[in-house]
Amino acid sequence: MNLLWLFALWLALGFFPGAPTICVSAAEVMVFAAASLTDVLQAAAPGFERSAGDRVVFNFGASSLLARQIQEGAPADVFFSADEARMDQLDRAGLLLAGTRRSLLSNSLVLVVAADSARTNLAPADLIGPTIRRLALADPQSVPAGIYARAFLEKRGWWAAVAPKVVPTANVRAALAAVESGNVDAGIVYRTDAAISHKVRVVAEIPAADTPPISYPIAVLHDARAPDAARKFVAYLRSPAVLPSFRAAGFGVAAPAP
Repeated sequence: MNLLWLFALWLALGFFPGAPTICVSAAEVMVFAAASLTDVLQAAAPGFERSAGDRVVFNFGASSLLARQIQEGAPADVFFSADEARMDQLDRAGLLLAGTRRSLLSNSLVLVVAADSARTNLAPADLIGPTIRRLALADPQSVPAGIYARAFLEKRGWWAAVAPKVVPTANVRAALAAVESGNVDAGIVYRTDAAISHKVRVVAEIPAADTPPISYPIAVLHDARAPDAARKFVAYLRSPAVLPSFRAAGFGVAAPAP
């Protein structure tokens, strides 16, 4: 009887010679996300992996670069952009899975200097004067944080005076690093980026009324390799388990959880 039971167990598990192999494996979700989301998404991922049994892999960078990589065929399952324009770009190309796009977060800009800088009473208007000689911005031609900052400077009529001082960087985290290192006099970064650094000091808030709306949309890609797992990850980020961590990091939650 014991031998018959063992034989049946082997057959059920696929160990019998010639029987089909039963293999259950976790899905891997490749997430292309804006650099400003690095810390909060890395903190959120383990909870999803424990609950869903799937694995999350991140590619962080400038939203413009990530969108271009996706258009060129990079294997992404989810895109989490720092602006609507990059998501619109992929939508027009038919690269988003219908019905999955959501505007999830908002942010704001701040003017920062190195924590040990002697510049203590700066205001945004000082950007056009001699006090600031080098200003770090994410590339204002293509990267969302830099585009937002340039829009602010143009609205104030300061761009022509400030442009020669601009040190463009690959993304907003690189602009933050330039300020931290003392290689520039100041920088304009997201409020959430300034909050994670002990090496910079916020000297002024950039009024939200003077910038375009800073919106972070998320979507599953049409050619996602793991669309079901990708949908679950997007839903997880919109859930009560994660939204408080976005708020704690300084993001505004632009859309409620379903």
